[in-house]
Amino acid sequence: MRTLLLLRHAKSDYPAGVGDHDRPLAARGIREAGLAGDWLRAAAPPVDAVLCSTATRTRQTLERTGIDAPVRFVDRIYDATPGIVLTEINGVADDVGTLLVIGHEPVMSGLALGLADDSSDAGVLAEIESKYPTSALALLRVPTTWQALELGGAQLAGFHIPR
Repeated sequence: MRTLLLLRHAKSDYPAGVGDHDRPLAARGIREAGLAGDWLRAAAPPVDAVLCSTATRTRQTLERTGIDAPVRFVDRIYDATPGIVLTEINGVADDVGTLLVIGHEPVMSGLALGLADDSSDAGVLAEIESKYPTSALALLRVPTTWQALELGGAQLAGFHIPR
């Protein structure tokens, strides 16, 4: 059984003259990204690999979590669709047991809901359908290889909002 963690970047700032891709974390985001890292270390299996959007706020979120795993920065995860992110996940090596993906909304919620199978937690599904705020993490259990993962192919088992 593999574990997929979907992390929406932490709260970003909106400095004047800075394009969307280059927006940094806000003070609240810096704090909450650290809390997300604390939760990952306490509640999830150790992260073996990370797929991260190239946006400044996702890179800074990863840095603030303190997760020390091999990272692949993927430009396609910025301004993506759930299908694009799933294609990137399908390319992850079989020896990765726990994968962390750091991206953006509405893709993180769309992917979590799209991957959820019939055994997924109804309360978690409802919470994600309602809102997937900054720094939120979905935890999915994947019974297949990454290459074989498809929509409806994982159990949505948990959702955490670090505050």
